[in-house]
Amino acid sequence: MAGVNQSVNVTLRVERCIGAGQCVRAAPDVFEQDESAGTVVLLAGMPPPDRWDAVRRAVALCPSQAVTFDPR
Repeated sequence: MAGVNQSVNVTLRVERCIGAGQCVRAAPDVFEQDESAGTVVLLAGMPPPDRWDAVRRAVALCPSQAVTFDPR
């Protein structure tokens, strides 16, 4: 589809992360929990379109608003 936005940028602000793990539960192929630090690790900063709904859920569920989803 020409002219349709086909990429997004996911940003994780680790300094805001409280380690609740909601993003990992919502999108485990995009986020992972760092067991030693307790915070989240971003696995895919530009996930494919079929993961966007899961990432949106992760953003909505994050209690510290450490995750953002920016369509490009």
